[in-house]
Formats: sequence, C-alpha cells, structure tokens
Amino acid sequence: MTSSCLSVSLSLTMCAVSIDDIEAVRSGRQSEGLQKHTDSIVEELCFSIIFKDRRKTLDLMANSAEDASRWVSGLNKVITNMRSLSRQKTSEHWIFNCMRKADKNKDNKMTLKELKHFLHQINIQVDDTYAEMLFTKCDESNSGTLEGSEIKHFYELLTSREEINVIYGKYAQTEGLMSAANLLNFLLNEQRESVSMEHALKLIEKYELDETAKQRKHMTKDGFLMYLHQEEGLIFNPAHKEVYQDMSQPLNHYFISSSHNTYLMEDQLKGPSSTEAYIRALMKSCRCVELDCWDGPNGEPVIYHGYTLTSKILFKDVIKAIKEYSFKTSEYPVIISLENHCTVEQQKVMAAHMSSILGDALLKQPLGDQMPTNFPSPEELKGRFLVKGKRLNKLDTAFNNNSAVEDDSVSEEDEAADSKENGQKPKDKKSKMKLAKELSELVVYCKSVHFSGFEHARDSHAFYEMASFKEGKALSLADTSATAYVHHNMDKLSRIYPAGSRTDSSNYNPVPLWNAGCQIVALNFQTPCKEMDLNQARFLPNGMSGYVLKPDFQRDPSSQFDPKSLQKGPWLRKQRLHIMVISAQQLPKLNKDKCTSIVDPLVRVEIYGVPADVATKETHHIENNGFNPMWNENFQFEVNVPELAMVRFVLEDYDSTSQNDRIGQYCLPFTSLQRGYRHVPLLTKRGDIIPSAGLFVHVMVVDAE
Repeated sequence: MTSSCLSVSLSLTMCAVSIDDIEAVRSGRQSEGLQKHTDSIVEELCFSIIFKDRRKTLDLMANSAEDASRWVSGLNKVITNMRSLSRQKTSEHWIFNCMRKADKNKDNKMTLKELKHFLHQINIQVDDTYAEMLFTKCDESNSGTLEGSEIKHFYELLTSREEINVIYGKYAQTEGLMSAANLLNFLLNEQRESVSMEHALKLIEKYELDETAKQRKHMTKDGFLMYLHQEEGLIFNPAHKEVYQDMSQPLNHYFISSSHNTYLMEDQLKGPSSTEAYIRALMKSCRCVELDCWDGPNGEPVIYHGYTLTSKILFKDVIKAIKEYSFKTSEYPVIISLENHCTVEQQKVMAAHMSSILGDALLKQPLGDQMPTNFPSPEELKGRFLVKGKRLNKLDTAFNNNSAVEDDSVSEEDEAADSKENGQKPKDKKSKMKLAKELSELVVYCKSVHFSGFEHARDSHAFYEMASFKEGKALSLADTSATAYVHHNMDKLSRIYPAGSRTDSSNYNPVPLWNAGCQIVALNFQTPCKEMDLNQARFLPNGMSGYVLKPDFQRDPSSQFDPKSLQKGPWLRKQRLHIMVISAQQLPKLNKDKCTSIVDPLVRVEIYGVPADVATKETHHIENNGFNPMWNENFQFEVNVPELAMVRFVLEDYDSTSQNDRIGQYCLPFTSLQRGYRHVPLLTKRGDIIPSAGLFVHVMVVDAE
C-alpha cells in the first residue's frame, strides 16, 4: 500500500471514528490479522489501530518504514494530547464540537433553529419559549443570528454553575476574589485537607488563568473551577495514584488482580480467542492470567476453551504477548496460571517456549540459597513471571542433587478436572495425568493441589501449595467458615474461578471472597459488569500496580476477624459517611440517533464491603436534562469496616416502563475518598473515561462512636 493510499484509507476510516474511541496504536505486525496475512519482511511497514469497543482492529501497511513511523508517532501524539487535556478544556472541546454540528450551513453563525438543535445535541430538553428567551438575550445586534461575542455570551450563560457560584462566593472574601488565605480556609474547613499556605499558593500558581490575579496571589472563579476539575479536586485521593503501600510483605499478603479465561474476547461457547484479550487484561494491570492449553497441530500447543466452538490461538503467541505487555503498566510479578490438558510431548514444547521467550524473567528456582518457608514479596519479584500449575515433587528438591521423581503422573483433582462442564463427562477424581518433568520444574511458588479442608491444608500442604476453588465452594466457605478461610490465606494463596455454567462469561460477586482474604479472585475481564467495576475499583489505588496490601487483621495470626459477625477488634472502626449528590455535567446521550432523545438522570450511591456495610440509596430523577441536572440530595451511610468498603456512584437514565439504562459509573475504595466538594469522573461500561461528563458531590466522614 502506498503512502497516499494509506492516507486515503485512514481518512475514510477515521471520519466515523473519534480519537476518543482509540485504545492504542501499535507498530509492527502485532495483530493476529497481520501475523496471519503478512510476512515478517514487512514488519516495519505495518501498524494497527486498536479500538476501545468490540470493533475489529484496523490493520494498515505503509509504503516505507518512515511513513509507518510517522503515522504511528503522529496518531500517538494526537491521542496523548487529547488525553492530557484538562477536564475544563475537554468540556469546551465537546461543547464547541456540538456547536459545529448544529451549524448546518457552516457560516459560523447560529440561528434560533440551530440553537434548538444544539441544545438537543448537548442533552437538554427546553421548551420553545425558553429557547427564544435565551436567543433574544444573546442576540444583542438583533440580527436574527448569534455570532462572535454573542455566541461567547451564550456559552457563558449555558455553562454557568450556580453551585460553584455559591461555594466560591462564600470563600471569596478579598475584593470579590479568593486570596491565598481564603483558599487555605476553604481547603482546611471544606476539603478537610492538612495543608499549608504554601500548598494554597501552589494551587493558585498552577491553576489560575488570569495573570493579574495570579500576581496578586488571588484565585478567580475560573481558576477555582479549574482546580476543582483537576486531580486535587477529584474524589479519588491523588496520593493513591502512586505505589504507596509496603511492597515487601509476602506475596500472599496482597489482593492480586486476576483474570479467568483470559484468552476470550466474549463468551466461552463460541466467542473468539485472541492474544488481544491478554494485552487488554495486562494493560489494566491484571497480574494473574489463565492459559487453557490443549494439543494443537504440527506439535504446537494451542489455547482455547476445550470442547467448545471458541477459536484457537497458538500457545507461543500468547507467551510472546505476555512477555511484551506484562510490565508496561505495572512492574510487579505476573502469575501464568496453566490449565493443562496437553500430552507430555506438547507439555515439553510449552516449557521450551516459556523458557526461550520469557528468558531470565521466568522464575525457575526459589529465591535465595536455601529452602524458603514463606513467599517472597512483590518487591523481590519485580519483573518476574511465576508459573502456577502441577508439580511432580516437593520444592525442596531444587536444593538437593536428587531431582529424580518416582512418578511422572499427577492427580487431576483441580480446576482442569472440575471445569469440564460443556456436556462432557467429568473425570474420576482419582484419575491421573502425565506431567512432563520440564514443565513441572517451572512451577516454583504456585503448585496446584486439591483442597480437602482447612485442617488438612494446614497439616499437609507447604506454603507454596495452593488450591483453586470454584465460586460456589469458595462462597460457601466464606459464608460458613470465614475466620478459618482468613487464616488459611495468611499462610497460602487461594485462587477462585467462575462456575463453568457461566457460559456467557458473566461474573460472581468478588467482595465476599476479598472479605475472606482470598488473593487471586479471578474474573472474566472481557465482560463489562458491576463485578468488574468492583474489581477495577479494588485495584485502583497503589499505583494501579495490580497488588493491594490486605488489612492488618487479615494478616495477623492472632486475628479472629469474621466479616459476618463483627465482634470488637481492630477491624471495627465505625464511621458515618455523608454524601451530598449536588449536580452532574454534560452526560452523554444514550440514543445518539434520535435528536429528541434526552436522558432523565438519577444517581445511585452504593456501598460494598462486609455484609453489615452493604447499602444503596438513590436520588429522584430529573426530566429531560443531561447537561446540568441538579439534585442537592443528602445520604448517610454507616461503615463498620472501612478498610474493606468500596463506594460506587451509578448514573442511570430513568424509565418508568422498562429497566433503567446506565449512563456511567465510578467506584473506588472507601479509604481512597477525598473529603469536601469533589468531582467524580464517570466511566463507560468497559471502564473508559467519558471525556466531558462528571458528577459533583460533597463528602464528609465522621467517627460514628
């Protein structure tokens, strides 16, 4: 394809695609389509555009390596610039884009008819009288159209926020402006931040737009609004955006972001398998990925959901993708969880591929020069790959000369046996499978064993021997034996996986398993749902590293923590959460094809955690206003175990005759909440930021005792 052809192809394609819809631009033959249909000789000519939704990847090939490089760097620059826009700039970009669409004859003027069309575009339903009044007020020239300064006046009227005017007016006590002392007063009394005058001055320097005000150490209302839209004004504590927890604890002391059936893009009956699914999970800081391995043609193992119509991908291609993308968003270790159905011959190929592709990053021996008695830490395992699977012998054989094994078979009493749910007959629990010595030796700290009870595990299993629990079994143990489960997870790792009956790749509620201290709670990352929202929230803090340190009471051997029976203990830190849902801004239209379709938004606030803390409250709905709805409703929640609690905000389009449609949501740990007046970003079903939209709330937390 020539450079000119590329330009036309991309222009034709991109005319219907917003830059916001692009997930990534990748150089080379990284997509399955390019790998299948092109030769390695054109590697430097190829690149791919990956979309956020389920649209197919756009594969392109330039005339020269230089042209390809220019396209990739150019597109990445545009994407980076768009993502680095302040929320204020993003909002303005969105509004002016809607104005351009409403300007049908492209004359840079706005008629009354075009204004009405524009108001529908931005999700406001107004009657003709109000639209005419607004138009007449701005049409100072009486020309019958708005242009130039008149459009600017209209924009200012439209975007004026009464709630911000009230807050700013209360604290702007210096000639109608906010002095540094006024701002500090606001930060201390409203935002409940322990900050100094130096911090207030830094905010003025950083966000004030008016140079005269900045020189006088004052903050205008525009500067104040800019501050509220930046990370300092968001509900999520910016200090938690970095790795801030102790990463030197044993591996089993952390919740670990984990994926099930990682190879699937959709359902587990006939959905496509793809290396892209691994890339997407890893780029979301997933630290435990699953590989269902089966014998493939030409001696090459393949990955797919056995005995189904899901497509197959090469094992070695998956390992290459894991190698390439594991540490782009987090430097902490990745666990490769093998569900092994292969013959010994192809197991040897698996071992060879992992060793050659992952190289020294693959952990093949325990750390140190003597047999460990506990897990190493995420810090010690930075940049390393751990294999989870069956092992023929004990780990201490790695420290003696006799590595021979008496039996080359292992029990199939694990997920590989339990997960034969698609019409095939489950194997006998005592059945054996042959295991290649080469693959066995790659299993170090995550040896799969069968669970026969907490007492048996305590007496018979070493720390590195871990069980996988089907969701039903795990939820039952968490319900009936939570304290014993918590103690089991103080010594060992537990992996939970969805029941095979979830053929649509739906998910179970992970919260009760985290309450019981389970670390590897594996979910179907490919399925957008409330459970994945909670998972992304759990791993939002600590630099989105995929590792979150469990609370002390889930790590202390003397702890008697039971999430269902909250007796007195260090976990019981009762707090009262007050949330005022004030307003929302620029909510997206759900039915973009219908100009007259305007959302009727409501807000639901949900608390997740131990059973006593689970609660839901919601506002009334506001008719025909998705641009600047205002509720001013107060909610109160009692939170008993804040270290395990999460807060979720959900915006829905109210419908009296059918189920409400979701507009957006945002979820975060209770311990990451910032107090005071805060903006809440909103995410799509797939977890992407809705660029211009947001929720505005006030948060207060007080001790309940």
